Amino acid sequence: MKNKDLLAILSALAAVFFWSFSFVWFKIAFLAYKPITVVLFRLAISAILIIIMALSVRQLQKIKKEDYKWFFFMAFFEPFLYFLGESYGLKYVSSTVAAVIVATIPLFTPIATWIFYKEKVKLMTVIGIIFSFFGVGLVVMNGQFGFEASPLGVALESMAVIAAIGFALILKKLTSDYNTLTIIAYQNIIGVLLFLPIWLSIDFQDFMQTPFHPQAFRAIILLAVFSSTLAFVFFTKSLRVLGVTRANTFINLIPVFVAVMAYFILKDELRLQQIIGIIVVVTGLFLSQIKKRGINGRKKGVEIHRK
Repeated sequence: MKNKDLLAILSALAAVFFWSFSFVWFKIAFLAYKPITVVLFRLAISAILIIIMALSVRQLQKIKKEDYKWFFFMAFFEPFLYFLGESYGLKYVSSTVAAVIVATIPLFTPIATWIFYKEKVKLMTVIGIIFSFFGVGLVVMNGQFGFEASPLGVALESMAVIAAIGFALILKKLTSDYNTLTIIAYQNIIGVLLFLPIWLSIDFQDFMQTPFHPQAFRAIILLAVFSSTLAFVFFTKSLRVLGVTRANTFINLIPVFVAVMAYFILKDELRLQQIIGIIVVVTGLFLSQIKKRGINGRKKGVEIHRK
């Protein structure tokens, strides 16, 4: 494995790790604040951090006029639609159920990339995706291989899945012309502008009447720094090298991380079935990352063009 591939894989793991914590932080933030308030402040703080970072290293690029629409659609899919689905969905389903729904993203991504980019997906990638998703099921299901969930919550989290796939498809197009900090900076700025009218009309009055809650606001800051800033930086860098399908495969690890966090932080039980599931997920990820050697393998892989 090349050093560039190894760094991309480590970046994807870091992104998924921070996104896994977001399921816990959202629940804490909801102790005092409503979903739109949490998302708006999360994005605003993240946008400020990213702009400061980009300006300090002189990496904030000017957007080409023909790319305005792509930046808008990228932000519309994520953070706007994704966060609407994820945050409101978490009010009706548990963090673990939400995590397993999000883990279906890699199953639908190859279909989307084939439709829009005519990408050929390797057999080992497909096998790895199916293998790891089976492991996810073992992690999140109970001893009777079932769980109860609100249909509305499932529908909202499914909307987040569709939005995430749309976001990844547009992100792939933009990574050929723009650096990571530029993409995330404008993504968050546009996201704030999309959420602001909704917040003013729905949550503003409630926010003004809500006493300051240190624990909930701390969760919003953690979401902004780690889930909306660092996670997207790592994921964008990973996607440049691995491509949409291989990078999204790592999302299958989210339910695994959530289960492990619940064991160590919340002292939840970690059953033998879940331990086996974790092993299956990791095995599936390794299978999905196997690259065919030789000239044909290099030419026909699913990697995106890099700068």
